[in-house]
Parts: sequence; C-alpha cells; structure tokens
Amino acid sequence: MFEQPADFCAESDALYNILTPLNEADFGRATLFKGWTINDVLSHLHTWNRAADASLNDPEEFAVMSHQLGAALAAGKTIREFEKSWQAGLAGRALLEAWRGYYREMTPRFTAADPKLRVKWVGPDMSVRSSITARLMETWAHGQAVYDMLGIERHDADRIKNIAVLAVNTFGWAYVNRGLKVPENPPHIRLTGPSGALWSWNPPAEDNLVEGAATEFCQAAAQVRNVADTQLKVVGETAQHWMSIIQCFAGPPEQPPAPGARFVNRR
Repeated sequence: MFEQPADFCAESDALYNILTPLNEADFGRATLFKGWTINDVLSHLHTWNRAADASLNDPEEFAVMSHQLGAALAAGKTIREFEKSWQAGLAGRALLEAWRGYYREMTPRFTAADPKLRVKWVGPDMSVRSSITARLMETWAHGQAVYDMLGIERHDADRIKNIAVLAVNTFGWAYVNRGLKVPENPPHIRLTGPSGALWSWNPPAEDNLVEGAATEFCQAAAQVRNVADTQLKVVGETAQHWMSIIQCFAGPPEQPPAPGARFVNRR
C-alpha cells in the first residue's frame, strides 16, 4: 500500500464537491484554460483515468485505446475530439457522476498494486506510483481552471507534495523535451507546504534557488500560473530559466500562460 492513490481520490473528491451545486448549463461554460469548458475538463480527466486504470488492470483494453487514439490523430482529429468520442457523448451531470464513480472504483485497485510495477503508457512506460501521481497532478492542474472560473480560492492540502516531487524529478526532462542541454546543477528547492511543513530538495545553494509556497511552485510547474504571478523567490540563471519553461506533465513542450492570463474570477 502507498499513499498516492488516496491522495488522488481526495483531490478528485475536492473537485467533485465544488461541481455538485452546478446546473446543467454551467458545464458548458468556458474556462481561462484554452477555452476548455467544464465538460472538456471532465472528459479529459475521465478518459485518462480510464486509460491509466486499463494500463494496470486490462492491458488489452489499453492497447485498443492506444490504437484508436493513434488512428484518430492520423485522421486529423484532435485529442479533445478523441476524448469526447471515447465518452460516447457523456456530458453535464451524467459525465460528472460517471467520472466520480470511476475514480472511486479505480482507487482501491491502485492501492492494492505494487507501486514499483511498470505499466504501459502512450509515452514511455512508468511505475504504478508515477501513473497515479500523474492522475493526481492532472486532476489538480485542470481543476484549477474550474476553481478559477467559479471564483473559488482553493485551499490546498499537503498532498500537493506529490506534485512538487514530480516537478523536481522532471527538471532534466523539461530541457530534453525542448532539445536543450540539461544544466549540471539543478536549483535548490525550498518550499512551505499548506500545513506549514518545510520541504526541500537538491543541495543548498543560495545563488541557485527556488523558494516559497508549495502551492505557487506547483502552479508554475503545472503551468496554471505564470511564475511572474507568484511570490516565489527565484535566484540564479539556472533557476530563472527553468521556471520559465518548467513543465511537470507529459507531452510536447508547452508555454506557460502569459503573466496575468490565469486568475481567480472575482466578479
């Protein structure tokens, strides 16, 4: 047993709880993330939760899904279109409840699995621990767009440490993914968790440092905020450059949102 599956379920529950009061029309409202609607967010999360679960528990189903994704992309369809077709038209409250039912079903299956077991993915293989941590990160990151749109200030729990660890571990990948040389010395990371706990990684270096609130570090790493919109202390050329390209999620290089582009709706 390991804690990441429970953390994933708790983060999903937190997002579900802010969505339950909405009416059917609200699910079609656009967020500040690329114009995605709440339906788009839920469709994305539900599709890839199902894919992660299949990679662990039904490799044949995962292979079918991977083949269908490749065929859809080869036919000129977008990933969003593939996700919607995979959900067979589910939307609104029906999609909300299907997503919730599934993430609650898959959590015990991951909890019982060997966290070191390697599983297939659409990119490189990964461990079970990394797979469910990625689902936690995606739920938290895409959920931010929903919190922002609804004008809700999210109060994080220390489970976001999983996202901070993911960001630290993908330091080199952020450079490799862009065809850049990986700096020899990653920055010292010194964060304060939501509970006040102090977390740090890499050897101390006051001239190569990222320091501040863990929530803001994770926001920058998941590209839900530009680092300029945080109070993070970023010192040194390597630290500054990394925070300008940081990307703790898989896929091709993505640019962080422009300063001021992502925010909690106060109206």
